[in-house]
Amino acid sequence: MRLIALTLAVTLGGAVVQAATDQEKNVERLSDAAALFGEIMGTSDRAIPENLLEKAHCMVIVPGLKKAAFGIGGKYGRGFAMCRNASGGPGWGPPAAIRIEGGGVGFQIGVSSSDVILLVMNERGMQKLTSSKFTLGADATATAGPVGRNASAQTDAFMTAEILSWSRSKGLFAGISLDGATLRNDIDENKIMYGQPWDSKQILGSGAKPPEAATKLIAELNKYSAHEKK
Repeated sequence: MRLIALTLAVTLGGAVVQAATDQEKNVERLSDAAALFGEIMGTSDRAIPENLLEKAHCMVIVPGLKKAAFGIGGKYGRGFAMCRNASGGPGWGPPAAIRIEGGGVGFQIGVSSSDVILLVMNERGMQKLTSSKFTLGADATATAGPVGRNASAQTDAFMTAEILSWSRSKGLFAGISLDGATLRNDIDENKIMYGQPWDSKQILGSGAKPPEAATKLIAELNKYSAHEKK
């Protein structure tokens, strides 16, 4: 009995430690996402055009896609999707955790770290984002986005694309094709943030209370909200 009790204690102790570690990693990812967006938008000649940002229904931010084998099925990283506030008020709603993985997405093998930002430009793209998974280029049209806060973004490609995509690697921020990459719900990460194993559809546009760790990220996005700037 003592051996069983000791085994249970060790198991439970390990689970508590793992839960704390997972929580710390989630907080760090949210902080990294906020820093990434702030740094990109803080450089006017290399930023996402604000007229596109104002039209976007949702956004996906994936900070730090670490060095990996970028082949079919290769996992690229974890990030967060956010949509406009469901309550009708200004700003952005709560983040839903996502994974981006698989496909030949234009990165070179050996890249130590890359960051990705996606803008979801219409209702069709938002419907894909709230599904359990979808593949860029196959399930949703995706186009490399233009760079520069005042860059022209009125071409047909930019106006009709469901999703626009950018990547930052080694300090260079540019539009990039992500065709073949798959975005999936990250249920485990959502459970860490909300205490419930919610999927993206249950979070995005729901008006759920964002976790405290997401405050900085949402504040960074709101700096560039058309409603907030008025």
